[in-house]
Amino acid sequence: MNARLDPPAKRAARARRTTGRSAGAGQRPARRRAARAPDAARVLLVTGMSGAGKSSALKTLEDLGYEAVDNLPLSLLAALISPGRAFARPLAIGVDIRTRDFGVAPFIQELDELITNPAVDVSLLFLDCDDEVLRRRFTETRRRHPLADDRPVTDGIRLERVRLARLRERADAVIDTTEFKPADLRRAIEESFSPERKPGLAIFVTSFAYGLGLPREADLVVDVRFLQNPHYVPELKPLTGRDAAVGAFIERDAGFAPFLENLKRLLKPLLPRYEQEGKSYLTIAVGCTGGKHRSVFVAERLGDWLAGQGQRVRVLHRDVGRDTGIAVRER
Repeated sequence: MNARLDPPAKRAARARRTTGRSAGAGQRPARRRAARAPDAARVLLVTGMSGAGKSSALKTLEDLGYEAVDNLPLSLLAALISPGRAFARPLAIGVDIRTRDFGVAPFIQELDELITNPAVDVSLLFLDCDDEVLRRRFTETRRRHPLADDRPVTDGIRLERVRLARLRERADAVIDTTEFKPADLRRAIEESFSPERKPGLAIFVTSFAYGLGLPREADLVVDVRFLQNPHYVPELKPLTGRDAAVGAFIERDAGFAPFLENLKRLLKPLLPRYEQEGKSYLTIAVGCTGGKHRSVFVAERLGDWLAGQGQRVRVLHRDVGRDTGIAVRER
């Protein structure tokens, strides 16, 4: 990919999610989800940054069998999902900054009402993207940003990100389309939101390079840069954490086995609690310096363990195969 990358510290700080923090002044805490009825209507609210792929996501959802409605005025949302109204298909509703009478506070209020309704199984999907990539998308397509009528597009993007920050925090799932081709977004939507998807917690384990910033969608971040680095072994340098020789090297580190066992002990009691709280998606990000050796191996081992626990899990490697240009240094 040719996307320009922000300085790592700046990008990482912007990317951190604030899952689980208490409500700030003037903000009501999120309401507890009601126990869902067996025949609850499935509703997916799709929002996010302009240019991040909402229209493409809705089109994919429609192809998957959803009834898709875009830019529905908030004043009509409650009427559309009124109690007793039957839906033959799951419903996907696009809501963003362009929507008439849109406001973050009213939207969150509507969301809180829906999640306490046992007749509705509602999830919120937030589509995100790097600011520079968004700027380039608007510039190349000559589209006007909805908040940049009389200002540079970068100002519109920055203002929209500030306005939507609370929605991103409340999202059940965040999909970052910065590095996506259209087929990648379609595949991510299909894997996460297909009507055939079984209920319960869906877990994504992704490896990444710290030098390229934290994954925006990460709920939990695990730093494995304390492990010995195969990068400095000439015959291992061109390989990845999926190669047996790299795995054997990392396993010989005396700190690896106790670390992995402690990580399992940490996660095991958390997973059922996340489900009890109504969380549908959990992303565990495992990072090392270059995103090629240690993080990849640990992500694979963690994914195998989660699958063995009966969890529905997918392992991704964000930065394998990328020319990161990162100068690897020991910490």
